Amino acid sequence: MRQPPRKPRPAARPPASRGLAAPRAPRYAANVETLLVNKADAAKPLQDFLAARLGLSRRAAKAIIDGRSVWVNRRCVWIAHHALKTGDAVEIPRAVISAATRQKGSNVAQKLPAESVPERRHVRVLVDTEFYVVADKPAGIVSCSDPNRVETSLRTRLHEPTLQAVHRLDRDTTGCLLFAKNYQAYLAAVEVFKTHRVAKTYYAIVAGRFEHAHFTVDAPLDGERALSHVSREAASPDASFLRVRIETGRTNQIRRHLAGIRYPVVGDRTFGLKSARDPRLMAVPRQMLHAASLTLPDPMVKGGEIKAHSPLPADFRSTLKLFGMGKRP
Repeated sequence: MRQPPRKPRPAARPPASRGLAAPRAPRYAANVETLLVNKADAAKPLQDFLAARLGLSRRAAKAIIDGRSVWVNRRCVWIAHHALKTGDAVEIPRAVISAATRQKGSNVAQKLPAESVPERRHVRVLVDTEFYVVADKPAGIVSCSDPNRVETSLRTRLHEPTLQAVHRLDRDTTGCLLFAKNYQAYLAAVEVFKTHRVAKTYYAIVAGRFEHAHFTVDAPLDGERALSHVSREAASPDASFLRVRIETGRTNQIRRHLAGIRYPVVGDRTFGLKSARDPRLMAVPRQMLHAASLTLPDPMVKGGEIKAHSPLPADFRSTLKLFGMGKRP
């Protein structure tokens, strides 16, 4: 990993100790549901407690836990049979609760503030050419390999039954996603990706004040070289807004690289912080990672280019504001 010139930072200092303190504005409280464990509920495992208090099925309650969206006494808990104690504070982002209850007709979602209920959005098309489509992928839906994937939505809407995703974004990562309209176009695009002629830029919000204007992470992942170029767009005492350009496309590369240099992506329950000294971290329902732009030579048109840009989604802008970094375009 190449280190830029800077003052050394104590190696033993964990991310949670770098200024993740109480928030300056308590707006996070409107976005988090807090359930206090009483004496009658203390004997219940976490899964049963959530099912009973939120009016969910045990399966739906487990899905929330598996999604690492449940905090017990400000520690992320993903064990369904976790034993609760009297006085424990169980906290869940209201957006997560509303998503789980909306289809079940539960009255829990009706009690939530309107701003905490995510709007259902169709998949917006950013670029549509003879052979390719670039879509603006929303959070909470996978790219492919799932009945509710982005592919299915676009195939129906665009009347393109052979549409196929060329690459992938994580379920909760938003932004530019390339699709090929036929198999020949798909194979041609895959070859372009293999030659690293694709420029991909992401935006991320990370925990902690990022110390560098520019930083390159050159650290292998899964035995393969992985390279990420990181630039600071803005920073507050508790979080930073970063632009990341990747030269390789390893699985979860950005999330793993940023966690590896101790600036985990806010809302990342897999590679991110496992405890929340700053309660605002619990209010963020998903990882704040956005694929902002995608540029590559058109594999099917000599001299052509495919270029797409996706603006920051509303929840990303809200999280910037929550951490004192203001409004962003």
